[in-house]
Amino acid sequence: MSSQTTFTVRQAAFIGVGAMVGAGIFALLGAAGEVAGSAVWLSFVLAGIVAILQGYSFAKLGAKYPSAGGLLEYVAKGFGEGHVTGVTAWLIYVANAIVTAMVAVSFGSYASAMFAGGNAGWAKAFSVLILLAMTAVNIVGSKLVAKAQTVIVYVVLGILVIFAVVTIANMQLSLLAPSGYPPFRDIVSSVALTFFAFLGFGIITFTAKDLPDPGRQLPKAMFLALGIATVIYVAIAVGVFGTLTAEQVIASGGTALAVAAEPSLGAAGYWMMSVTALFATAGATNAGLYPAPGLCERLAQTRQFPPLMARRLGGRASAGLLIVTAICIVLALAFNLDAIASIGSAVALLVFMFITIAHFRVRAQTGANVVMLALAVGTAGAVLLTFIFTTLIHEPASILTLLVILAVSIALDLGWKYRYTHRAGPLPGAP
Repeated sequence: MSSQTTFTVRQAAFIGVGAMVGAGIFALLGAAGEVAGSAVWLSFVLAGIVAILQGYSFAKLGAKYPSAGGLLEYVAKGFGEGHVTGVTAWLIYVANAIVTAMVAVSFGSYASAMFAGGNAGWAKAFSVLILLAMTAVNIVGSKLVAKAQTVIVYVVLGILVIFAVVTIANMQLSLLAPSGYPPFRDIVSSVALTFFAFLGFGIITFTAKDLPDPGRQLPKAMFLALGIATVIYVAIAVGVFGTLTAEQVIASGGTALAVAAEPSLGAAGYWMMSVTALFATAGATNAGLYPAPGLCERLAQTRQFPPLMARRLGGRASAGLLIVTAICIVLALAFNLDAIASIGSAVALLVFMFITIAHFRVRAQTGANVVMLALAVGTAGAVLLTFIFTTLIHEPASILTLLVILAVSIALDLGWKYRYTHRAGPLPGAP
């Protein structure tokens, strides 16, 4: 057994929990409340079901094809090592950079509010600092990543459990009465928002290279992470909307959890939730950077990425990791990520659905249930379409950015492969 095999089921699951329970739950409640009102808890239940169906597909694929390439290995098994897999690889790489940068910016905002009076310059400085710190953690190795993530997740989950217990114990049931819910179609529409809080579960697939028995352990880690996240999200939504009216939650924006903690815990509750936000966003940044080295090495081996992406500087620092960190820093410093954050969600939904479509082509090898795969594709497609027609349709800049990302991904794939085939002949496995 390789000495690099270091993860337990719990540690692999916590990589996913840390990626999921990041900035999403702190920023989502107000936006989801505008659509679903006090029924946001039900929206999280539905989003959890969608995520668990995708998790079923990913777990079956991961058990059969464990690889450091994670999600991309599954696409390659279904569609070969041609342009489809290459374009998908660049899409995942770019989308992950956007989401990770957004999480780092959230860390910077909370840190600046707590220590620098909300100064915008300091917010950017803290964003860069957390990216550099978590890049260093990833350079040291997966063992430190796992240890750091375990500490972070225990702190975050511990405080969120305290928050949920306190708010639920003091909530007013009348605020959650079904008579105050909006039409069910509005609740379904809000799933497009609440599903964003589950996007990080896909990162668990990249832990296969660090598990002693990925065929058995990866599915366990996947369902453990999704189970923890779903229970926490539903409990928090019940506690917040059982303490505050929907109008108060919407007005509170990203500080809704802190505001909901104040009636029971006072000013200490506000600070407790702010500290939790720092830990959660730090953990999500760590988890967001984690896949880059393994992904780039695997894709360079199959010649989907240039060899540069797999190079190790000084024998340790992955060029793919350093490049994605540089992209995240540029995004954090130069762009309004609130305007393009939805792009990361849209691309991830598209990729998730595409992976399960690829799964149909190898289901005889994985033993997956056809009905479960069909439900996974159908629910992800419904969420994506809802997202497009309830959110992206009102954001022309986001639609343009999405088209640009697609065009750049296609150009990168075609450009690299054109150069490679003119030097070395056709790619192995390319159709």
